[in-house]
Amino acid sequence: MSDELPAPHESDPAESLDQIREAALLAGLEDYDLTDADLADLAGEDEAFTEEALPTLAIVGRPNVGKSTLVNRILGRRLAVVEDQPGVTRDRVAYRAEWAGRDFTLLDTGGWEKNVTGIDLSVAQAAEAAIDMADAIVFVVDATVGATATDEQVVRLLRKADKPVVLAANKVDGPQGELEAAALWNLGLGEPYPVSALHGRGTGDLLDAALAALPEEMPQVEVDEDAPRRIALVGRPNVGKSSLLNHLAGAERVVVNEEAGTTRDPVDEVVEIGGRPWTLVDTAGIRRRVHMTKGADFYASLRTQTAIERAEVALVLLDASVPLTEQDTRVMQQVVDAGRSMIFVFNKWDLVGEDERFLLERSIEKDLVQHTWVPRVNLSAKTGWHTNRLLPAVDLALSSWDQRISTGKLNAFLGELVAEHPHPVRGGRQPKILFATQAATRPPRFVIFTSGFLDPQYRRFIERRLRETFGFEGTPIQISVRVREKRGPRRK
Repeated sequence: MSDELPAPHESDPAESLDQIREAALLAGLEDYDLTDADLADLAGEDEAFTEEALPTLAIVGRPNVGKSTLVNRILGRRLAVVEDQPGVTRDRVAYRAEWAGRDFTLLDTGGWEKNVTGIDLSVAQAAEAAIDMADAIVFVVDATVGATATDEQVVRLLRKADKPVVLAANKVDGPQGELEAAALWNLGLGEPYPVSALHGRGTGDLLDAALAALPEEMPQVEVDEDAPRRIALVGRPNVGKSSLLNHLAGAERVVVNEEAGTTRDPVDEVVEIGGRPWTLVDTAGIRRRVHMTKGADFYASLRTQTAIERAEVALVLLDASVPLTEQDTRVMQQVVDAGRSMIFVFNKWDLVGEDERFLLERSIEKDLVQHTWVPRVNLSAKTGWHTNRLLPAVDLALSSWDQRISTGKLNAFLGELVAEHPHPVRGGRQPKILFATQAATRPPRFVIFTSGFLDPQYRRFIERRLRETFGFEGTPIQISVRVREKRGPRRK
């Protein structure tokens, strides 16, 4: 590894003091062990913004065969709701998972059944949507029961979809179960992998086979810097995404389709807003499936994640006429996790009475205390009231998302911060901040080199003061701490 640190950037005379400070701090870092990744971050060269695409693996099967238990086993934590009865409704359906160093999207579906009605029909349609969107499928069968008529119907559905399928024979806890699993060769899907989702038996071999069925590489599309900026309208159902989209586009752009089939590839719309072109990234509101309550919710959740990852700024729509829900909070966290800029849009504000607005404001401040950095616009998508306030908020959020702080200014800021509020002494030692740099933008990512671990509270304090000093309204900030040891004396 080369020990040569990147030279400080050339600057004009107005920034000479910052550059001198940066050079001095960089020289001090030469006494510490730095990795190649450290040196790359110190260079501070942004990578091109690309649309991330992960392969998708769907877990399907009839009700009560252990699909959600298998999902929890793969994720390594209990996220999917599990009960010992068929037809359990799940709040979340799409998860980011990792196995053997490879990331992928994992879909947990409801049990598929034929000739059902009501909610059961919607759950079955949602499972079919998952099959359509997946790159590969894990078909779960209860080995203790064997292949049922419903399982054989699912096999027909999978063959029609023409997707790679890995057969999981679940609830195999011993040699007898392996004999029962062997009988599933008759389904004609190849080798059944005996697993116990409850105890973890055989899940490693199953995942190896499933990942081998996924595409090796997914297309990474680099976004043209000169192209219109990309906006996603996201939020739970019935908050007014479609109405706002139509109002911004100045036309009825929303397609309403009662057919169960859907297109997999997102379709973006270039519209002119405020005299400028913008790309509205396809969301659940653009291609909406009516008369499918549960199925629509399932499909919308998949679309929401995709739209967020392909956008630059997300307008998170919230219904001002009802209290904030857990689903609203989940969408907000999706945007933060994806590192996209964000604006809260409280729709239907005109339905709130004058006397209620004070109490509503207090409630919003309490509910969104963790997101005080997000700009908020109160409007009515139906009437167009205050929609003219959206563009200034979007411009502010995107400029924050793109903002870069010079290394000299950043370290001067941290120097003053530490002088005023030093880190608490822990175990007789006080960690020292050696150097900091902004390693990337979109979103702003800061790397702080220290001589010891920084408390989480102190990290949050640094983020809060960063926002107070430099703004960063509307964008998440990522702060990573690198603890580096001083080199020992070199041997001759």
